[in-house]
Amino acid sequence: MDPRAGADLAALAKVVARQRAEMERLRDLAATSAVLERAKGVLMALTGCTPDAAHEELRQRAKDGQRTLLEQCWLTLGALPSKEQPPAPPSAPPAAGPWTMAPAGTAELAEVLAQVGRDMVHVGSPHELAGCLLDHLGREIGADAVMLYERLPEGGLGLIGHAGVDPTLAAQWRHVPPVAGVAPLEAVRTGEPSWLEDLPADRSRYLLIGDPPERWLSRAWLPVPAGDTASVAFGVLRRRAGAFEPRERELLRAVARLCAGRLRAFDGPQEGTAAAVSQTVQAVFDVLPGAVILLSPLRTASGEIEDYRIDAATPDAVDVFGRTGRDMVGRHVLESYPSVAGEPLWQGYQRALATGVPFEGEPFAYQDVVGEVTVTATYSVRAAALGESLVVSWLRHDSMDRQEQRLSDVQRLGNLGWANWNLITQEISWAAQTYAVLGLRSGEEPVRLEQLPGLAVPEDAGPLAHAIAELVSHGHPFDVPFRMDTPGAGVRHLRMVAEAVSAPEGTPVEVHGFVQDLTAQRSAELALVESERAMLLQRGILQAERALAARLQHALLPLPSKPARLAGLRVEVAYLPAQSGIHVGGDWFSAIELPDHEALFVVGDVAGHGLDAVATMAQLRFTAKGMVSTGSSLTGALARLNQLLLHSRDSQTTATMVLARYDPERHVLAWAQAGHPPPLLVRGGEVRYLDRPGGILLGATGAPVYELMELELQPGDRLLLYTDGLVERPAEGLDAGFERLAEAVRAHACGESGSLEALLASMLADERRDDVCVVDIRMPVDTALEEAAADEADG
Repeated sequence: MDPRAGADLAALAKVVARQRAEMERLRDLAATSAVLERAKGVLMALTGCTPDAAHEELRQRAKDGQRTLLEQCWLTLGALPSKEQPPAPPSAPPAAGPWTMAPAGTAELAEVLAQVGRDMVHVGSPHELAGCLLDHLGREIGADAVMLYERLPEGGLGLIGHAGVDPTLAAQWRHVPPVAGVAPLEAVRTGEPSWLEDLPADRSRYLLIGDPPERWLSRAWLPVPAGDTASVAFGVLRRRAGAFEPRERELLRAVARLCAGRLRAFDGPQEGTAAAVSQTVQAVFDVLPGAVILLSPLRTASGEIEDYRIDAATPDAVDVFGRTGRDMVGRHVLESYPSVAGEPLWQGYQRALATGVPFEGEPFAYQDVVGEVTVTATYSVRAAALGESLVVSWLRHDSMDRQEQRLSDVQRLGNLGWANWNLITQEISWAAQTYAVLGLRSGEEPVRLEQLPGLAVPEDAGPLAHAIAELVSHGHPFDVPFRMDTPGAGVRHLRMVAEAVSAPEGTPVEVHGFVQDLTAQRSAELALVESERAMLLQRGILQAERALAARLQHALLPLPSKPARLAGLRVEVAYLPAQSGIHVGGDWFSAIELPDHEALFVVGDVAGHGLDAVATMAQLRFTAKGMVSTGSSLTGALARLNQLLLHSRDSQTTATMVLARYDPERHVLAWAQAGHPPPLLVRGGEVRYLDRPGGILLGATGAPVYELMELELQPGDRLLLYTDGLVERPAEGLDAGFERLAEAVRAHACGESGSLEALLASMLADERRDDVCVVDIRMPVDTALEEAAADEADG
């Protein structure tokens, strides 16, 4: 052996020996520190002293007993009663000293603290400590939840333990940013307890934990002492309202002092835990295939994630600068992968950390360099929370994987599965989807080709068997539909398509094809056929109703072919049915000359459409004419028509109406109305609506009051009676419709016979959603000439 090599090995052995000795020393120091902190916690739990006083007491006891400090710690821990044993009776108070517990006011409080302390030293984590505290404080002060927050280096708080709080709420309040108005943060900063005992006032001062905050009506946040400062906030939340009593406050202060020693004991063995975890993970990552990294979030002062630190990486992980594996550890994500900032991948990381639900990104293309050749590959990224860290992995999809995935997706989306039968070796291979289509379990033996007809219903087994025989014998491909009767799903409609692969001499040796479930399509087709049949039936019924309605219109509302002359007035009438539905509604008119040579004008509108509205319209039209013709007054006629509607078959029917009677000798038009739009008067180029006399619509009340008004017509006057279909428009108020009608009348008030047609054309440019009825009454300018012209025309 080379002497120089032997010297190198000896030097290396010395280095290893020194490192092993240093490791043993550090391990002993860590163990001693852990035992010391636990012993201090025992003294603090049993006596209520401060951490420094507990440490001094242990040193004094060790000195008095001529023991080492570690030996005294073990003696103190060995004298501790087991958690399963009942608590020992209270002993005599310890001698006065700097570490003795301050008097609590009663022996009962000291006993409670002793029980808390005995149980507290057996817990192994801050989370278990919160549960231990809730067990005792729930009985003593009615606590419903306990939370422990630790101050973070950036100034905020981190939740280290909780009990009585659901996991969702704990995740939402896992980090508290360093902002004002947070009670636990204020308790840590000031070193003074915060007593939140008035919910309305507390909500205005603090950001309260809870959703909703009313779930806890009273709260207390106390700093856990740690020398001159406090780094942990201890919170108690109660559902009941009211202030904490003096005894409860004293108890909570004492429990906070007990927590100090126990939490310090946790710090000993946990120092370097993050580094130890990272080293352990790195050791595992060193033997893992693929690209995987472990990330720790780096947060701002407000608690937002600004970057991630790479704590471990597999050998196959690589960043944009070519660094791989352990060379990436300690670097930041935005340094190693700058392009992820603000991308969906970055947002997915944050969601995975916040919710604990793994994130899987969409596949993306990336160019790899393999042997100095650029190759485009497809990757997908997956991120999952691991405690406070994040495990991120990259999965590369090769072309074969993508093809298999696409084939699987096609079969799933098309609800079909492929199948292959080797006629020589009798080997059968099916896709997993084929079992699902045929209603078989995935572990069952696939069905032989000649046995497939046995799955079909008897009516379809014959055609399927014949198609299979032709395929096997002569190689004829087939596409055959058939049905299956399954116990759970009933009759299912399937389709099978197959072809043969033949040997050189033409003999079929293999059959491949697919089977498809067409049940959903077939159900949709049947539903469509049924819908079309129902539509044809409905169309026939509608056509019959329209034909009947047209005949009713002709019988009930015969329209004059030209303007009529009644009592010296020129009268023109227009009726336009709605353009949708049945073309007859409840609008009607009457313009007749009475036996006393006066003229009667009626315009009315029954609510609704259809044959029922037509029947009510006919009843009101003929009854009104009959009553006025036999001497009834206009208001009396309206009152009787109101009673007629109230006692009709449908007592909910209502109608509006205008009744007008013209006296040619006095040239006076007397009129009354029942909830109808006002008549429009054109006089001397001025257009205005008449003030309506009182009168509610017909069928609305059993005791209506109808009033009568009179209008003296002057030569050249024009009066329009109409139904609301002339002025109503969707999404438009009646006032706008009245104004539009007035403007149209001004534009077409030229006195020609065709002016009503022009008026209607301008008012009804769009589709009519309601019937329209108009009675145009005009007083001739020269009455004598008009009457002579009328006599000549009649003669």
